[in-house]
Amino acid sequence: MKITFLGGGNMANALIGGMLKQGFAAADITVIDPGSAARDKLAATYAVDCLETAEMLADAGDLLVLAVKPQQMKEAVAPLVGKLGDALVVSIAAGLDLATLARFLGGHRKIVRCMPNTPALIGAGITGLCPLPEVGAAERAAAERVLSAVGSTVWVADEGKMDGVTALSGSGPAYVFLFIEALQQAAGDLGFTPEQGRQLAIETVQGAAALAAQSPEPAAVLRERVTSKGGTTEAALRTMAEKGVKEGIVAGVMAAEARGRELGKLLGAG
Repeated sequence: MKITFLGGGNMANALIGGMLKQGFAAADITVIDPGSAARDKLAATYAVDCLETAEMLADAGDLLVLAVKPQQMKEAVAPLVGKLGDALVVSIAAGLDLATLARFLGGHRKIVRCMPNTPALIGAGITGLCPLPEVGAAERAAAERVLSAVGSTVWVADEGKMDGVTALSGSGPAYVFLFIEALQQAAGDLGFTPEQGRQLAIETVQGAAALAAQSPEPAAVLRERVTSKGGTTEAALRTMAEKGVKEGIVAGVMAAEARGRELGKLLGAG
């Protein structure tokens, strides 16, 4: 399978690195990026072919990954419109809906819209994928094989839910980082060194997430098992409830989803 990346940034680097570990051949991967530093890094790290412009590409190959910023997409893909052939197009550009992508690509319909998140940079991401109807089973499998190189995948049939994927898992790492930040601040207020606070906070979050992933019990049940009546955890959770922590998180996710829909409309108007 011949694969072309339009854009050689952090997510493209993560995907290429993960793909090579999964058995993809470097000789089958081409990256288009105008930055000489990005091209030099990709060529030196992964031994993939790198081109400065899309005009230098003969054809898009079997699968084209759109890894440029959404604001730059229309201009970036224009030189590729006549070179797509029967290629599957996989977009990891946030906010651009399938109809807009198809329009930018001259009516090409074999497109999968994806929303990865930043833990993909260490192979621990999760990506939501949504295809157009013209994408067949074999092409879905190809898209999943590429995105699973950096973590788990979830197929979403209703594109309207992709803004929800963005709000939950795309933006989600920032919510977790905020929680870690708060734990570290509390550790400092309690007299721990920054190093101690960092270790206590991060490893607590890692361990709790691992336990939740391995347990069949709902998160609410796991929380209740840690919460002894009249104990320290109950005191903490009562105060957090008074501060509206849980409600604030839910409201924040909803705000992110609404902003995603708003940005999608703005990007689609281009």
